[in-house]
Amino acid sequence: MTTETQARPLFAARLTPHRSIDPRGIRIVCAIAAALLLLPGIIFYALGAWPVVGFMGLDVLALYWALTYSFRDGKRYEQVTLWADRLEIRQVSPKGEEETESFNPFFVRLVVERDIDEHTTAVRLRSKERDLVVGAFLNPHDRASFAQAFGSALRKARA
Repeated sequence: MTTETQARPLFAARLTPHRSIDPRGIRIVCAIAAALLLLPGIIFYALGAWPVVGFMGLDVLALYWALTYSFRDGKRYEQVTLWADRLEIRQVSPKGEEETESFNPFFVRLVVERDIDEHTTAVRLRSKERDLVVGAFLNPHDRASFAQAFGSALRKARA
C-alpha cells in the first residue's frame, strides 16, 4: 500500500446537482400535459383546425425532451478532496468525461463571490496560474455551506 491510500483526507466532498424529478415523474408530468391538451385538441379538431393538434403534440414532446435533458444533466458531479499536501478537484460531466485539477493547498486561495443580497454566486479556487469554479451547478445556499466547510478545512490544512 502506498502512503496515499493509507492516508485519510482532511476534507472530502462529492458535489451533485439537485434533481427535482426522476424518470417516473417525467412520464407523469408529460401524461398530465397530454391529458390537459386533449380537450382543446378535440375542440380544434372538430372546428377543422386539425394542424393545431399536431403542434400540441410537439409541445408535449418538447416538454419530455427538456425534462429528460435536465435529468441527464443531473448525472454530473465534482469530487473535492483535500490532503495535507495536495488538493484535488475531479469534475465529471454527464457523459462521464473526467477532468482532474490539482493544487497545492498553501498556494491556493478560496474566493467566494456574492451578489448585492449576499447570496453566494460562485466559489472559485485561485492560484497563480489557474482559476477554477467549483460547484457551479449548486444553489446559493449549498454553495455557501460548501464554501464555509471547505474554507475551514483549507485553513486547518495550512496550519
